[in-house]
Amino acid sequence: MAWPPAAWERQAHAWRDDVPSCVEWELPTTSVPAPGVPSEAPAEPPKPSGGRSPYPMLAREMLETIILTAIIFVGIRLVVQNFRIEGRSMEPNLHSGEYLLVNKMAYRGVGEPERGDIVVFQAWNQEKDFIKRVVGVPGDELQIRDGCVHINDTCLEEPYLDQATTDAIGPVRLEEGEYYVLGDNRGNSSDSRAYGPLDQDRIVGRAWFTYWPPGDIGLVPASDQSFASQD
Repeated sequence: MAWPPAAWERQAHAWRDDVPSCVEWELPTTSVPAPGVPSEAPAEPPKPSGGRSPYPMLAREMLETIILTAIIFVGIRLVVQNFRIEGRSMEPNLHSGEYLLVNKMAYRGVGEPERGDIVVFQAWNQEKDFIKRVVGVPGDELQIRDGCVHINDTCLEEPYLDQATTDAIGPVRLEEGEYYVLGDNRGNSSDSRAYGPLDQDRIVGRAWFTYWPPGDIGLVPASDQSFASQD
């Protein structure tokens, strides 16, 4: 018997009946187009899942942002309001051209105007807002005489003034919901001396913060800081 058997001398791949002996293995090649020959068009980018365009989603996000911004703006306007001082009626403490923020919630169910508060209100007979200081509250009997504002026969201390109050007014009894307001510049102010008591429902809010000009930025002084109450 010949060794090795003749059957063993078959080619190495002959044990794979599905692979013909003439197969030649080649690596894929990338053809480079010749100059002047247009290349194939690039493949289109894959579309989003489901075949939907991203633009409706972008538009919805923009709309949500606009609505949210509007809600925030309206919410802020319900709480605060900006106000520009015109005229010299509140000098020497507030000046013409200053910009303030007015707290519109100060007297909405959580408090009432107090003596010494600086308030912004709708003017008696004009379509504009005024800013003055509260000197009389409901229940007070107010009289201006001898260069002083008298509340219930007591001369009111007003350390924020740089001049005396020279008018002769009253006595005036303030009823429920009525306030007596005066400008700090008593010689140049249209206030309750000319128009009488102010109804509370005309008060917009309390002057809270000065934000312009930069040199005057700060809180508007509260009544307990600038006003000696005579209760």
